[in-house]
Amino acid sequence: MELLPRSPGEFGSVRYWDRFFRQRGQRPFEWYGAFPELCPVLHKYVRPRDKVLVVGCGNSELSEQMYDVGMCEDIVNIDISNAVIRQMQERSGSTRPKMSYLLMDMLQMDFPDAHFQVVLDKGTLDALLTDEEEATIAKVDQMFAEISRVLQVGGRYLCVSLAQAHVLKKAVEYFSQEGWVVRIHQVASSGDKQQFVLPIFVYVMTKFRKIPGSAPQILEICPEEQDKPMRMESAEQLVAAVKDRQHYALLCSQISKTPCREQVSLDLCDKESGKPRYTLHVVDSPSVKPSRDNHFAIFIIPQGRETEWLFGTEEGRRQLAASVGFGRLLTVALHREQHYEGMAGIQAELSGKVMELAPPGLPARQQVPFLSVGGDIGVRTVRHCDTSPLSGEYVVEDVKGDGSCYFRRLIFLRNRNVVQSEARLLAPTPLQGQKKRRKDKKKPSPAEPPGAIDKSYLCCEHHKAMVAGLCLLGGPDTLPGQLAVLVVGLGGGSLPLFVHDYFSQARVAVVEIDPSMLEVATHWFGFSQGDRMQVHVSDGLDYVAKLAAEGTPAQYDAVMFDVDSKDLTVGMSCPPAAFVEKPFLQKVKSILKPEGVFVLNLVCRDAQLKESVLATLRDVFPLLYTRRIEGEVNEILFCQPSPGGRRDPAELGARARALEGALRQPGRPWDSSYALADVLQAVHIL
Repeated sequence: MELLPRSPGEFGSVRYWDRFFRQRGQRPFEWYGAFPELCPVLHKYVRPRDKVLVVGCGNSELSEQMYDVGMCEDIVNIDISNAVIRQMQERSGSTRPKMSYLLMDMLQMDFPDAHFQVVLDKGTLDALLTDEEEATIAKVDQMFAEISRVLQVGGRYLCVSLAQAHVLKKAVEYFSQEGWVVRIHQVASSGDKQQFVLPIFVYVMTKFRKIPGSAPQILEICPEEQDKPMRMESAEQLVAAVKDRQHYALLCSQISKTPCREQVSLDLCDKESGKPRYTLHVVDSPSVKPSRDNHFAIFIIPQGRETEWLFGTEEGRRQLAASVGFGRLLTVALHREQHYEGMAGIQAELSGKVMELAPPGLPARQQVPFLSVGGDIGVRTVRHCDTSPLSGEYVVEDVKGDGSCYFRRLIFLRNRNVVQSEARLLAPTPLQGQKKRRKDKKKPSPAEPPGAIDKSYLCCEHHKAMVAGLCLLGGPDTLPGQLAVLVVGLGGGSLPLFVHDYFSQARVAVVEIDPSMLEVATHWFGFSQGDRMQVHVSDGLDYVAKLAAEGTPAQYDAVMFDVDSKDLTVGMSCPPAAFVEKPFLQKVKSILKPEGVFVLNLVCRDAQLKESVLATLRDVFPLLYTRRIEGEVNEILFCQPSPGGRRDPAELGARARALEGALRQPGRPWDSSYALADVLQAVHIL
């Protein structure tokens, strides 16, 4: 401890370093980065015939090791400490005749201009740039200017550093502005216990003649697991990329010592594009009693199923981890923009990386199992992708669910873990399959999903609840006759299609603000307009306001809101806040028949905001029912304009069973999950 300086400023003091090396004696002192770790990087940039200058050499063995392995022999080492220079001259003078040690200040070097091909700095910049005071920055500028002066054009300044943010930022900005090529290498760890938790980096600054004007900066990073550099757009992006790798190293160090109290998530990016390739969640299960074989497992989530509750929520992943019986489970989600070579390919790709996230106490050479559903990685086929001015980037994809079922999904990429719309795909009949095979003259791929939409199936639980809400409609008839329904929010069109097809006399008006969604619903989800189905491309706020302003008698039996919010900064993702303001809700009430029902899909994570919305709804509608969707944030609200429509649970159940019976027509598909009475059984009056 007595070797440490009293203040960071002493790192630049000759007196401190003389005292340091006298007390330490002949024992080599390596700040960080052993030669075996640095050697692969140094070999790329140091040639045997290069003339190399090592600044702030201390008594590190780095120069000696470079000399001894034949990497380079013409090495000049300088330091401001007379004590260490004498030590090193005695240690290497007779055994390494072509290498020299000189007492010299790197801020004022005696060498002529363009004298070296390489300048090597191992921790010296870090020791000098201890703060961002004006005097310190002036010294660093002088150091960089001297290094630039003694380097030839095409020469390399190699700086081994821990890459503290202010150190990296200063070096990158200085040399990139001088027109040099800047490349940052992350040094691969040897696996031995390191003195520092943070990873080690080597800045490689290659000198070019400065071109007058604004020449493009060349900024690159080489992560430890790859040789090919990744181009960065700016100095800020380069610094951020290094910071990400430092955070990852700290995370690995932390979770290798103690269990995770909270789930940890991180992205592993593609080497070529830099885009996320895998999303990992680290889930620890304290309740699992550890044994030799249940410390750690990897679970590959099948493609397209990452949005399911079991895989896409913290509680779901916690339940998954407990059910598989491992102390730590690492779930792996696959990204739609990436290609994967099956389970074996993923295992080979991830094996080394996932072990960095292993739990404490994992036995040496322990085999870590890779798990999945059904032993495969699932099927995902992107059918269409585009950008809407209103909804942003979106994608239509087919995914394989449980068993042989396929589903088509609409995903808005601004919120890629949420399924915006979903429809089940019909399996082709045997005759259709035979015709297709005769036409194609080839065996169909087992991974090729069918293309026709099953319009009779509601995939979304909240849509089933919204349909069940039609049981609340007044009147003696179980199945209303001339039913008028207004649906705000089209999506893939499954909700209005179901109402249109199963309520054979219903007239459905749909309001959709985004014309792109009408195209998607029509081309990809089997939606079509007709005499009883009309779509109005308009803002739902404007459309309802216009109807209310016309002053015509109440005209709708049911008004359904299933519209998402584009504002992700608010704790309510459905509907937009303007749709639940009191003046607008009064307009909704005015277009409803007295015995009608207003059905609202509410997705609100902000408890205070949710209470405010419910209070506003109660102010406008005398009768309010709620139905929570199990495992989801969605809550369906059924609002009625007349308190006289209140029904007890027994009456609701009877009407639901009667309505279900009326909808079950011969030859018409009906899924058992549409048990309307069961849906309404969980309804509560607010």
